[in-house]
This record gives sequence, structure tokens and C-alpha cells, in this order.
Amino acid sequence: MSVLKEPILKLSQSARMKNFVTHNKIGRRAARRFVAGETLPDAIIATRELNKQNIRVSLDHLGENVYSEAEANHTTEHYLELLDLIASEKVDANVSVKLTAMGLDVDRRLSLDNISRVLERGQDKGNIFVRLDMEGTAYTQRTIDIFRELWDKGFRNVGTVLQSYLYRTADDVQLMLELGARVRLCKGAYFEPPDVAFSDKADTDRNYIKCMEMLLDKGNYPGLATHDEKIIQHALEYVKTNKIGPERFEFQMLYGVRRDLQRKLVNEGYNVRAYVPYGSEWYPYLMRRMAERPANLLFMVSNYWKG
Repeated sequence: MSVLKEPILKLSQSARMKNFVTHNKIGRRAARRFVAGETLPDAIIATRELNKQNIRVSLDHLGENVYSEAEANHTTEHYLELLDLIASEKVDANVSVKLTAMGLDVDRRLSLDNISRVLERGQDKGNIFVRLDMEGTAYTQRTIDIFRELWDKGFRNVGTVLQSYLYRTADDVQLMLELGARVRLCKGAYFEPPDVAFSDKADTDRNYIKCMEMLLDKGNYPGLATHDEKIIQHALEYVKTNKIGPERFEFQMLYGVRRDLQRKLVNEGYNVRAYVPYGSEWYPYLMRRMAERPANLLFMVSNYWKG
């Protein structure tokens, strides 16, 4: 793990840094590399451009950890509008939702009711798929528990995300395989303590490959979320050796990251989905992207200390 990851992630909680980044041209320009824009129309425009390149989309309205019922309900209404727009505009997109944006920090029942409304609207609009995004480890078990409750209620247009830097993830993958649920596998972008997560990137990568092979063998259309070319090459060799067709899985990458690699995989006949975030609450998301690649932050930090 980069020695800079922890301090950069801590900056994501700095009010002064947030004020600096969100109110100057440098910060907003950096954000536009990774964020489609601040409005629903911005998100649909970005989706159409990606669809023209045969890249599918997962739309995420940025904003997490709301602390009032009114905020949670407002976010829910936005997702209902988003699902309506996906259907009416006929774009190739599904959605990603954080349960803390649905009110999980306020009341578990509130978040469950809100995400149920979103899933019901997705069903009504052509069975649009809804991904429960994974957050820090304070929410891992709660997210999986709510997913299980939704699954047991009969929702099948729902999936979740598992993070390979957590020790528990192979067991969670096995659970999802037994259910037949769809999984997005990623490495993880939060700073976690060593009692729950690998601190060495090589260990995270090994666990990613282990879980990826499990999902490729028996998974329900897994999403392999990585920009790591070595891991992608391993996946390509694995599916070829084991005669796993490209229709059985997809690669997933972040908006604005490795566009060249996304196009290359599409041209080779593989399914690719771009994770497209949008909205005004883009600062924490931007800082997580900076933590993954600290070089992106150097210019902003140099200007920050001058401010």
C-alpha cells in the first residue's frame, strides 16, 4: 500500500481542504477527469458518449453518510428519477447506490425501505439492475445483511460489491455464489486497519485473483473491477484456458481512468462497464481516486499550501 494513501484519505475529511478543492479551478478541473458532472443531464450525456463506444455504464449519484431522514428521502427520490430517465432515454446503464446515502446512519429500517423503493422502480422500468455499493468496514456486514434481506424478499435485480483487501472476502464470495447473486469485485479504496485488511498490495492482489477465479468459475455475471493490467491479463488467460465465454462476465473500470484499456478490451470482444459518478458531493470520491494514484494530487497540494 502506498505510504501516501492514509494521509490522502485523511484529507478527504478535512473541511479546509474540501473548501479549497471545491472552490478553485484546479480542483474542479481534476474532478472533471473522474466525475461526469454535477447534474442528471451531465450523467446522461456521459452515458451516451460511452454507449457509442459500446461501453456500458453504472451510474452513481455521489453523496454518502447522510444524517437525516429528509436527506435520505431526497437521495431516494433522485434515484427514482434517475431510473425513470435511464428507461425513457433508453441508455445502456444500471445504477450503484450507497446504503449510507439511503439513510443507514439514521435508521436501518429507513435505508431498507428506501432501497426497496429503488429496486421496485428498477423492476417497473424494465428490471434495471441496482448495485449496493460497498463502503468502509464499519458497513460491510450491515450491507451484506441488508442485501440478504432484499434477496430473501425476492428481489433479483440487486447485487453488491466485495473488496479483495479484506480478509473475509473469499468467504463472502462463497456466500454470493451459493445465492447466485451478482458481485462486483474490486480491491478496495478505504483505509482499513491491519486486523481486517491486507496492508501489502501483493496480498490484496493474490486475494483478488483467488476471488476472481471463484467468480469466473461459478459466478452470476461477475464484474471484475480493476485497472491492473497484470490481473486483467490473468483473467484473459484464465477464461481462455477454462473455456469461459465473454458473455459470462464483464470488466469494470472507473470513468476517466484507462480509457485506452477500456476501448482495447471492447475491441477484443469483451464486455466493459464504466462506473460513472456524478453530483455536487464529489470531493470524497475525488480524494479516494487521488489516494489510489498519489501523483494526481501533487499539483493540487502544491497550490493548497500557497493558498
